[in-house]
Amino acid sequence: MKRLLLAALITLAVALPAFAASKKAPAKPFSVVEASITDMQAALRDGRVTSHELVQQYLTRIATYDAKLHAVITVNPRALEEADERDRERASGKIRGPLHGIPVALKDNIHTTDMPTTGGALAFAELVPPYEATITKNLRDAGAIIIAKTQMTELANWVAGNPSMPNNYNSLNGYGFNPYDPRRDPREATNDGRPVLNTGGSSSGVGTAASFWAANVGTETSGSILSPSNQNMLAAVKPTVGRISRYGVIPITADQDTPGPMAKFVTDAAIMLGALESASPDPNDPATKNCAPVRDYTQFLKKDGLKGARIGIPRVGYYDKITLPGTDKPRGGLNPEQTKAMNEAIEVLKQQGAVIVDPADIPSVVDKDPKNNFWLWGVCGDMDDVKEKKCSVDLAYGMERDFNAWLKSLGDRAPVKSLTDLREWNTNHSKAGAIKYGQSLLDISDAMDQELFRARYESDRANDLRLTATHGIDEVMKAQNLDALLFPGPGGASIAARPGYPTVIVPFATIPNAPTPAFPETFKAKPQPYGVSFTGMACSEPTLLRLAYAFEQATKRRVAPASTP
Repeated sequence: MKRLLLAALITLAVALPAFAASKKAPAKPFSVVEASITDMQAALRDGRVTSHELVQQYLTRIATYDAKLHAVITVNPRALEEADERDRERASGKIRGPLHGIPVALKDNIHTTDMPTTGGALAFAELVPPYEATITKNLRDAGAIIIAKTQMTELANWVAGNPSMPNNYNSLNGYGFNPYDPRRDPREATNDGRPVLNTGGSSSGVGTAASFWAANVGTETSGSILSPSNQNMLAAVKPTVGRISRYGVIPITADQDTPGPMAKFVTDAAIMLGALESASPDPNDPATKNCAPVRDYTQFLKKDGLKGARIGIPRVGYYDKITLPGTDKPRGGLNPEQTKAMNEAIEVLKQQGAVIVDPADIPSVVDKDPKNNFWLWGVCGDMDDVKEKKCSVDLAYGMERDFNAWLKSLGDRAPVKSLTDLREWNTNHSKAGAIKYGQSLLDISDAMDQELFRARYESDRANDLRLTATHGIDEVMKAQNLDALLFPGPGGASIAARPGYPTVIVPFATIPNAPTPAFPETFKAKPQPYGVSFTGMACSEPTLLRLAYAFEQATKRRVAPASTP
């Protein structure tokens, strides 16, 4: 009997391949995991998936994994209805734009009139603004489905300075966690619930990395798009200030604030950037006159885009340590693992035909005169700093000015009427967790009397631009005829942020997560992502995207997080 059964199984095993070959295999179901926007559009066009199915897959992933990641503050309850509307439009031949039927997410400081816009603050937990952000409208006009509002550091991390608020923490939703190691920090000094692997901040790249949506929109004042993109292995564009409208975005300062796209791939970031950009200047944001609109950035994406490009390496301070004037202790530079990654990246650039200018040091970084050295000119974080007059009050002054103007724009919807009111509200609700890390940065901003500090602000703003642009990025790029500067990770964020210059970051490597103080010996930390950044002068996004895309195509180093398969 056993022999007969074995013979039957052998016969069946031989016959099955022939039978399978005679039948056309069913199409493999489309999966959103690690899918690009281009992949999704092709599948939608070919009828292999619907927008409804895309949204349903993403909602399932959010329900499955967000409890351990905290990537989401609010899910759009109408997301499936909106997907059905996009599907009906597609069936009738109407395609709104390059994001038609694609689910994306917004940082929760960007206005939506059908969901709360909280900024992560308890005081704004129920705030539904009376008007939509320009970029929200632009995305919907392009066919996007706003599936959710993302986790963020409270009020874009201008709340607490000493102690500082951990990245991606807010009083409304707690801590966000990195999908590449979604555990809590076990060290005694930082064992307050924060993640063991920094998520970056103040924007969140967690949901995009974990395939909760196709891409997301972050905002940056100084590093808040580049840092989370670096930590979550994402490609992103921190645009020139004014390239994208800030109308309807909770501000820190109009001098530096900008929204920007965060995605898995450079092409997706380029598609998003074009959709975010208005066809003409936004009358509600005068800075949108700064750059001529492009709208379609995919036209600049060429695999051979690095050939002949002149790329500068700002060695001193960013790759190599620097001893600043008047000091005797070196600072800055890279550790051995970071150095290895950047050396490899530079070799890739050479192999792809780029001309590497090394060194291309930034003049204000290497200047021996303390008054002309960028690294000796910080951002004022308390009134003692202000009195020292060795730092810029731009963020503190701009927050008081622009935040109060934003509150006024809310009219009767505003939960508080001024920055002073918010500070008092936070103090009165401290037992509810409103200010776990204090609010020293809000305090300094509220102390910035607009008339009393106007002259100081204008002087500091001029010095910011002199040290970062005129005697900084502009000077080296013009002298060396550069197309871009190559920074390790998000390392160039601060010097590019003050003049409002653009950067494109690309995933590239992983390095050990080895902080100081070290983790306990029994704790085995997982590696952290590490990217490379291309930075240029104002309105140079087309060039930077060309370089970044060619680098990405030559390397293709992004890997999905194992915690969210």
